[in-house]
Amino acid sequence: MALFLQRDSSRYSNRDICHWLWRLLQRHRLQASLNTLLGCLSVGLDFAFIAATKETIDIATHRTEGSLLYACSLLIAILLCQLCIGFSSKWIRSTLGIKAQNLMQQNYFGRLLHSEWQVMNNRHSGDIINRLERDVQDIGTTVTETIPSTFAVGVRLVGAFIFLFTMDITLACTAILIIPLFTILSRLYMQKMRRLTRDIRTTDSKVQSILQETIQHRMVIQTLEQQSTMSNRLANLHCHLQQQVRKRTKFSATSATVLNSGFAACYLFTFIWSVYRLEAGTISYGMMIAFIQLVGQIQGPFRELSRFIPILINAFTAGERLMELEEIPLEKNMERLCFNQAPGIRFSEVTYSYTPESRKILNNFSFDFSPGSRTAIVGETGAGKTTLVRLMLALIRPQSGTITLYDNSRQADCNAGTRTNFIYVPQGNTLFSGSIRDNLLLGNPMATDEEMQKVLKTACADFVFDLPGGLDTPCNEQGGGLSEGQAQRIAIARALLRKGGILLLDEASSALDKDTEQQLWANLAQCGKDKTLIFITHRTDIIGDNTHILRVNKLKQNITTT
Repeated sequence: MALFLQRDSSRYSNRDICHWLWRLLQRHRLQASLNTLLGCLSVGLDFAFIAATKETIDIATHRTEGSLLYACSLLIAILLCQLCIGFSSKWIRSTLGIKAQNLMQQNYFGRLLHSEWQVMNNRHSGDIINRLERDVQDIGTTVTETIPSTFAVGVRLVGAFIFLFTMDITLACTAILIIPLFTILSRLYMQKMRRLTRDIRTTDSKVQSILQETIQHRMVIQTLEQQSTMSNRLANLHCHLQQQVRKRTKFSATSATVLNSGFAACYLFTFIWSVYRLEAGTISYGMMIAFIQLVGQIQGPFRELSRFIPILINAFTAGERLMELEEIPLEKNMERLCFNQAPGIRFSEVTYSYTPESRKILNNFSFDFSPGSRTAIVGETGAGKTTLVRLMLALIRPQSGTITLYDNSRQADCNAGTRTNFIYVPQGNTLFSGSIRDNLLLGNPMATDEEMQKVLKTACADFVFDLPGGLDTPCNEQGGGLSEGQAQRIAIARALLRKGGILLLDEASSALDKDTEQQLWANLAQCGKDKTLIFITHRTDIIGDNTHILRVNKLKQNITTT
């Protein structure tokens, strides 16, 4: 395969991608081995059929002695074996093939879920989904089907040449002369096709991104009355994609025409040569048929390789894109550290900015959220309130300073392992499609109905009990079918099912009416007596007594206590 691939301006060399494909092939060697074995058996049966055809014709024309019935029976037996091999091959591809693709997709999906939040947040979700679907499918097909088929094609080429060589040296050497020409053309072809394919896949990712964003934010589009704008953006991308596909198709068709012309010339030469020798009486009619079939067996692999080349190009492009996903760093595998009582969080001289060029969101910031305390974080938009939450949850790390969780007996630097101590409710609608029960069980997969009912009451989500389906009431994407306030309260109940000593709320009651909000905070204060409570809010009227207030702004962080 590397024979036909040229190094180009891509990020990875052909050798890098080949090594990556080889490692992937080792993980799915069962199906690859079975497909290779079946491919080689199919080649052997094809050669056996050619030999049996020649023998049958020679017996029928009385060039050789033998039983015509036996010869015909042998042809039928070989044909039946070919049918069985074909059925087995399709069965393996449809069963083990989808299994291999599913395993690959699950592997990358799991890896991305455990990757560093900030790095993943810099990538568009539409592009990620495109890679998980299209690229995984292309690589799965290549590893389990195309590469084994390429090996079988090589066996067919060598076998056909040896077979023809034993019958006619001149014809065999003439037929094999196409190899140098095919190699030179393939090297040039692969270089350009790989670049064209990479451009198409990039545009395809942009198409998926705009589709996903528009569907996800369709209410915004409708209320802004910009349906035509988004349709035009999609149309422009489609137009660009069509131009790229047209350009690649034109180049591919031209290359295929040149190659097929060579195949046709070679076939014509074989036919004329066979007719000449048949007229001279140096070969039998059966041998002439064998000549034509064997030349077809030699040309067939090249035709197959020309068909595989676009597949291999897609695979190399897909491989590059998946290798980029593998470069996304994973969170450090920190052992879970659960405090037995409500811990505090201490910020010491913490400085953070999202990029080296951007302003410092926090600059030498220090604050102590003491164990069991209640703290409200207030301030203007963009001052760093949500950044504080992300730092506590170890989704991002400070450029300098320390963040420590502590209690009376021990302390630990804030990391992915200390995240188990947090009961976190983000702002906005965060429900998944499924039932209300499915959403609640994300908080605690082992929760009982009684526990779910308890947290629903605490979150002022008693309305669930009045729904026709109760806990099994279905939710559409992002809580469709529920009001924003209802979805928010279910999200709070889901979080409360978690075990943890720190209750962290980010504008958790923004969609609630005043009476419901007051009742919710009264319930949270009651159930959070043994927890450290930290909440972001714009509503100062919900800040009760004995509550610390952390006021932040874009210039400095001021701390006052009420």
